[in-house]
Amino acid sequence: MTRFNCNPNVVLSPNHFSPGSSAEKREFQRLQARLKPLFEKVFFDKKAPRTVVIIPSLTLDPEEMAKIPGLYHYEERLLCLLLLLQLPCTRIILVTSRPVPDAIIDYYLHMVPGVPGLHARRRLTLFSCHDNSPISLTEKILRRPRLIQRIREAIPDPEFAHITCFNSTPLERTLAVKLGIPLYANDPDLAHLGNKNYSRQVFKEAGVPLPDGFEHLKHKEDIIEALTQLKLRHPELRKAVIKLNESFSGEGNATFSYEGAPEEAGALRAWIAEELPQRIHFEAEGESWPHYLEKFEEMGGIVECWIDGAVKRSPSVQCRINPLRQIELISTHDQILGGPTGQIYLGCWFPADEAYRLDLQEAGLKIAEVLNRYGVLGRFSVDFVSVQKDDGSWSHYAVEINLRKGGTTFPYLLLHFLVNGRFDPETGLYFTPSGHPRYYFASDDLMSENYLGLLPSDLIDIMVYNGLHFHGPTQQGVIFHMMGPLSEYGKFGLVSIGDSYETAKVQYQDTISLLNRITAFQHAPERAEKIIS
Repeated sequence: MTRFNCNPNVVLSPNHFSPGSSAEKREFQRLQARLKPLFEKVFFDKKAPRTVVIIPSLTLDPEEMAKIPGLYHYEERLLCLLLLLQLPCTRIILVTSRPVPDAIIDYYLHMVPGVPGLHARRRLTLFSCHDNSPISLTEKILRRPRLIQRIREAIPDPEFAHITCFNSTPLERTLAVKLGIPLYANDPDLAHLGNKNYSRQVFKEAGVPLPDGFEHLKHKEDIIEALTQLKLRHPELRKAVIKLNESFSGEGNATFSYEGAPEEAGALRAWIAEELPQRIHFEAEGESWPHYLEKFEEMGGIVECWIDGAVKRSPSVQCRINPLRQIELISTHDQILGGPTGQIYLGCWFPADEAYRLDLQEAGLKIAEVLNRYGVLGRFSVDFVSVQKDDGSWSHYAVEINLRKGGTTFPYLLLHFLVNGRFDPETGLYFTPSGHPRYYFASDDLMSENYLGLLPSDLIDIMVYNGLHFHGPTQQGVIFHMMGPLSEYGKFGLVSIGDSYETAKVQYQDTISLLNRITAFQHAPERAEKIIS
């Protein structure tokens, strides 16, 4: 039994380890050793008592995070984990930057399969920092020792508790030690294996094709030399890609065009040096060459060939390495990308094309084996660029490892928790308990000025009224997520689950079309009412 500290003048301190110290790292490893027996005893027993502490922090480069409007709303991506409350003895502690509106919490609790919402609500504890400043949630928590103490007191038995998070950094390690429970995520000391430099190294070790390029670059001269050498190696090359080492979702990518470049080596290098500031095109809106170069020299990066193809796609594969050091295939996706040159993640559909999803799984397993040897733990995904050849077959080039949960993680978790079926590695399909396949289309970046002012409850009303809501008996329908930014930013997410690609896509498109029709007349309610009916 956890003893509640009722004296407001005292904050109990579980330890005095200095962040990043050898002592803290030793304590972290001691806690991490609990994961293997915890996994063996609890994870396969649906009625085993456990506590999951959800820390949905995007602990990333502050300047990169500042590019995302309403950043703290992205914490809502992990609300899909509330569906774990279908396990009758599972408790969840959710910590967020700002309180999540009751309408959103109720929406998820009413989707919990097989459990009354009241029963699920009793096992859910919510904490908030009441802080929407542009720093990571984990840092906000660490600045609030009394909040840490309240979280500790809410954990019935630390021996059967763990933290799950978006990504793991030294800050998450410090929080795990302060809470006295393990972190089911990658050791922060191995985080470099997911950056742009080391992703390329892992691909090479795994024997998986990747674009020709250069890693571990640091200065402008390195960029110029890399661009020069790539063009000399590949005279037909039209463009090259420059990537910041620690960027995410394509926001740190830029392209350089070789149009009009001279052929002679000396002239080529001089031409690139002169043209680079004018010819570089950024994916992030409002980026400039001086600022980008400053970030490049701060964090380093890579330069690699732009992959051309008449038919080109951007699939990904998800895997997991569990505490028993077993590798599990989770899913494949085809990703929807946007931005000036199509490098920013917007959404996805599951599973990836039948023509190549098993090839992606094979490549993903090779990469997972390398990461397993390094000691990586938890979920990760690998992004590819795939081009169709003249004979109809496909060539795949690995371009990035994400050692964290990502944009394709959350729709898959919604599918899995709502349907409670299984992923079949032999086919790359997901099957319901009765053996029927399920597919989905998903995006967390649906945005329109017409959606400004809509409340989450408005969105839910429209969905239910028009019969689009996910239907448990048919295991098909639409689920909204990331509804927090809707009113202020006109932005939300959508997952459409169907029994075929076509069903999922039609539901997805119909939902957006309906919302667009209704919100086009949001200032003329009598006209909107006619469209709804």
